[in-house]
Amino acid sequence: MVGYARVSTQQQDTALQREAFRRAGVRRVIEEKRSGVASRPRLEALLTKLKPGDTVVVYKIDRLARSLVDLLRILQRITAAGASFRSLTEPLETETPIGRMMIQLLGAVAEFERAVIRERCEAGRRAARDRGVQFGRPPLLREHEVRALADAGLWKAQAARVSGVSKSALRRAALKHGVVFPSDGRARLRGG
Repeated sequence: MVGYARVSTQQQDTALQREAFRRAGVRRVIEEKRSGVASRPRLEALLTKLKPGDTVVVYKIDRLARSLVDLLRILQRITAAGASFRSLTEPLETETPIGRMMIQLLGAVAEFERAVIRERCEAGRRAARDRGVQFGRPPLLREHEVRALADAGLWKAQAARVSGVSKSALRRAALKHGVVFPSDGRARLRGG
């Protein structure tokens, strides 16, 4: 038996999955800390090295695949290698037609659930935008600040120093708000 443990980010931990594998007698565990939609090189290596009689064990089916198509592709590779599949938290197996059908149904339900969650999140973001909520980090410089720096006759380098931002941040803010800074004089000296 070979366990496959996956979490979506580096900050998450596979401890729960590893403990479940230990209780089930799975001694070899392959861990991956990547989103299910990203490439998963450790899973790919595991699938490539499968031999007849091996069993791929997961804590839960959504740790293996993020879509029904992905699940079916992975299960096909497991079966083609002469190996089998087992989930510790769901009564699933790939040895019988009914077991394969149940896996496909569960995969379809999981994909549906993710799509519904995605729709709810997007509806929530739209509603928040309609209420005037700004997403992302606040701007380093607001329009009135950029205009005041230019109106004071400061060059971009001086304005950046005074405002405590980088020259590139000041340049982006000036472009965004259509603010023109005076030439710094050095360009004329270099050319003249």
